[in-house]
Amino acid sequence: MDAPATPRGADATTEEAGANPERFAIPAAASLHERRPRTLKHGDTFAVFDHSGDAIAGPGSPEGIYHRDTRHLSHLHLTLGGARPILLSSSLRDDNIALICDLSNPDLSDEHGTTVLSNDLIHIRRVRFLWQGAMYERLTVGNYDSVAHSLSLELYFESDFADLFEVRGSKRERRGTLHEPTVEADRVRLAYDGLDGVHRATVIRFEPEPHSIAANRAQFRLDLEPRSRKTLIVRISCGEVAEGASLRRELIRAYRSARRSLRDSSSRAASILSSNEVFNRSAQRSVADTYMLVTETPYGPYPYAGIPWFSTVFGRDALITALETLWLDPEIARGVLRYLAVHQAREFDPVADAEPGKILHEVRQGEMAELGEVPFRHYYGSIDSTPLFVMTAGAYLERTGDTALLETLWPNIEAALNWIERHGDRDGDGYVEYGRHTDEGLANQGWKDSHDSIFHGDGALAVGPIALAEVQAYVYGAWQAAGSILSSLGDVEGAAVYRTKAEALRDRFDRDYFDEELGTYVLALDGRKQPCRVRSSNAGHVLFTGLAFPERAAQTARTLMEPASFSGWGIRTIAAGQPRYNPMSYHNGSIWPHENAIIAAGLSRYGFRKEATAVFEGLFAASTYVDLRRLPELFCGFARRPAQGPTFYPVSCIPQAWAAAAPLFLIQSSLGLSLDGAAGQIAFDEPHLPEFLDDVLLRNLTVGEGRADIMLHRSGNKVLVDVRKREGDVRVITRV
Repeated sequence: MDAPATPRGADATTEEAGANPERFAIPAAASLHERRPRTLKHGDTFAVFDHSGDAIAGPGSPEGIYHRDTRHLSHLHLTLGGARPILLSSSLRDDNIALICDLSNPDLSDEHGTTVLSNDLIHIRRVRFLWQGAMYERLTVGNYDSVAHSLSLELYFESDFADLFEVRGSKRERRGTLHEPTVEADRVRLAYDGLDGVHRATVIRFEPEPHSIAANRAQFRLDLEPRSRKTLIVRISCGEVAEGASLRRELIRAYRSARRSLRDSSSRAASILSSNEVFNRSAQRSVADTYMLVTETPYGPYPYAGIPWFSTVFGRDALITALETLWLDPEIARGVLRYLAVHQAREFDPVADAEPGKILHEVRQGEMAELGEVPFRHYYGSIDSTPLFVMTAGAYLERTGDTALLETLWPNIEAALNWIERHGDRDGDGYVEYGRHTDEGLANQGWKDSHDSIFHGDGALAVGPIALAEVQAYVYGAWQAAGSILSSLGDVEGAAVYRTKAEALRDRFDRDYFDEELGTYVLALDGRKQPCRVRSSNAGHVLFTGLAFPERAAQTARTLMEPASFSGWGIRTIAAGQPRYNPMSYHNGSIWPHENAIIAAGLSRYGFRKEATAVFEGLFAASTYVDLRRLPELFCGFARRPAQGPTFYPVSCIPQAWAAAAPLFLIQSSLGLSLDGAAGQIAFDEPHLPEFLDDVLLRNLTVGEGRADIMLHRSGNKVLVDVRKREGDVRVITRV
């Protein structure tokens, strides 16, 4: 995965771990699930608030407004008459555009203790959103009393200009210069000169002008007649902005632009409507979260990994998210492929773990990355991003028939294929292994990148270079994809070469990785080619790409669905009873929605639709216990019990792109849905629906130059397919 968020001294997991496995660990001083923060994102800016809309500074607090990996506002606190208002409700719009917080006054007393204002007579509504590097807020204060009141409303603020890695817990020996705030009648400017030579500023502007303003506070005197209300506008910009005369008009224009931008991007996607209103809400949130995390780049839409710690480019996360949403909106995959092609490694850089042809792992834009205090400015330390890049290119071509893009990308695809053989296969044994080039790099470079996530049957940590089972599956998928791409481009001979490589890998992998006693594939081969004989979820990825022989697939499916692996909520990363199993760990017994969606796709590929729908049902049931019905990055692997919800992981990120998209991928897997852009064909192969869905309507499902609306109805153990609307030359077929 991306950077593990792990309690220090407990699981001791870490993503960006070098010689010290805890160097970049995220302290679990407070549970993100306990905070249930409210998050907003647009472009390279995101914000984390509490339910009242405040950002409370303090050790371990992730709250604030961030831009390009720097926290531009670390504290924002509203008071009324010197007291914090009472929270009434807090919610995000269904499309994630705005956060709405409703508050009321507590009992307010004078210096003698006499109550001067009883509670719940003054209503405060805070509506805020992000647009182009700024947060806009409209504060409306209403008096529901029968008498007039004169009230003081205060906003306190400050910025630490902390690098994201500092917020996550990294300590720095030196920092840049934090300047004294500049105060004007209607604004305060906070500024910081970083050691990287970059001047960073936060400008807080108010309308109307506060009655008093200072370096960390603005005070408004509100004279409210009975049943009247007053409105204040606040803009917090990350950097300088062009100033207009009216902040109110600017807010209205920005809000309309933000809504229009999101509507334009999400309108590309097919829509999902079912007979289950709870599921409709969950699916709507999945789509909204996915598009909130999508950032427009010069190369197209790119899903940033997640909030708060991973709101940036990650290669693996984006490629998997692109695969999950490919049936829904192929434009996301197009943007991801184009971005990663442009940023593909072209030379050796040991500090960045870069090798020619390798695909990005992570990009960071903050001060610490620019200075090299963390090695992630442009970092390439993931072993699976490169084959996933080729796989995604092949899947995109099948989905769209867009040979023009693939012709443009072919040099990058070819470079990635060459990397697999020349640099990925370090010892020439036909398997792709990883090993960092310096002690600064990641120790483990698969998606399970905790320092203790790869181990042997006795619990001993594996010593590299390590050849993960799922990475070989992705390589197989890459060889097959290369064959399909070359066939489409007219190179039949070249296509045959890559298909031959795929079949040779399949035979070799079956011999070296399948373990009859375990009833599944081993986790990995270590540097001495000794198998890590552990029952793990990694085996499910082997099904995903079709690397498994059918008889092995059946055994693996049974093992994955045994109670030791399938908790009822989902499939655990490590089966119960295995060494190092811990349901509260990051990678050694937890449940990850994105991985379960991948495994369900693998089960579906081999015809195990009932098993795939069981995974779907488990994750959907888990989502009903989560605030806003969002699936988190991960949750604990404890067994599902009647009338109880899942156990949450304390510092799981939410929303997380590949978790948000998981339910969308699960729909595709359950329905056996495939789309062939060149043939203009939509196919349903032995479709199934879980018991919580009787009907599913897919609207605006595009393929080639056409589109269709399709209703699927569950009747007993069968699913009936009804084409409700068809535009253009589209064929819809059902295989039963």
